[in-house]
Amino acid sequence: MKDKFYAYIQQLQDQICAGLEAVDGAAKFREDLWKRPEGGGGRTRVIENGNVFEKGGVNISAVHGKLPETMQKMFGVGEADFFACGLSLVIHPKSPMVPTVHANWRYFEMYDESGKVIEQWFGGGQDLTPYYLFEEDAIHFHQTCKTACDKHNSEFYPKYKKQCDSYFWNAHRNEARGLGGLFFDYCKANEQMSMENWYDFVTEVGNSFLEAYVPIVEKRKNLSYTPEQRTWQEIRRGRYVEFNLVHDKGTLFGLKTNGRIESILMSLPPHVQWVYDHHPEAGSEEEKLINILQNPIEWVS
Repeated sequence: MKDKFYAYIQQLQDQICAGLEAVDGAAKFREDLWKRPEGGGGRTRVIENGNVFEKGGVNISAVHGKLPETMQKMFGVGEADFFACGLSLVIHPKSPMVPTVHANWRYFEMYDESGKVIEQWFGGGQDLTPYYLFEEDAIHFHQTCKTACDKHNSEFYPKYKKQCDSYFWNAHRNEARGLGGLFFDYCKANEQMSMENWYDFVTEVGNSFLEAYVPIVEKRKNLSYTPEQRTWQEIRRGRYVEFNLVHDKGTLFGLKTNGRIESILMSLPPHVQWVYDHHPEAGSEEEKLINILQNPIEWVS
């Protein structure tokens, strides 16, 4: 399974990078290959200063070795070996009219002393973080997520949409990071789903990513915007940074397993503002977004 999934994310990285380069029309992804001293490595691809994308990364990694003590405590186990691979992406567009997007699909195995697999699971999801609310974009993104889920189980979309709203929640701000999407974790074999079934589901979601995001970018990338709207984008990016550094499991896992710091922190945007006690003007489009972030809604039935 680990070989099969790693081969899949290699192909998916190529597919997504090609799709995003086509949308941008100018910038190309720069590739860095890296190795982890304790075992494994990855392929980082970063795009910067394009026509559409200000900064973004589409990274894959496969790491293995002894499970660090911090992770042993998290999983409630003693010494063990592990393998983890996944694709993680964050794309920050230049225009505040185009939303930031994040996605991640991953697989994890843990072994006993004899090398036998004692735990294995999939996780992942994809979510949208706009700076201005276009309801039709939110509906398109969520409908694409729902369509992918419904091919496998009609209960997946409402369940994983709810988990996404709960996970990407900046508790210290009492607001969502964005408009959500899907979030699933610890997807293990059970009576309803084998690991092959989970593989089929996770790859279905991965294959839906470009369909979920690219039409939104194409629709919004040429809209005009003001310096004030750009300032608002940078203020909201600050909330994105806060979530990734305070709450995000993937970031924390990477930092605690001696991951490559440049790859882990590629999710951070290049231009951000923190304005003291900032509040949007009453009745503004900015306030409209905040109201939605504080009270997540159902975008598709």
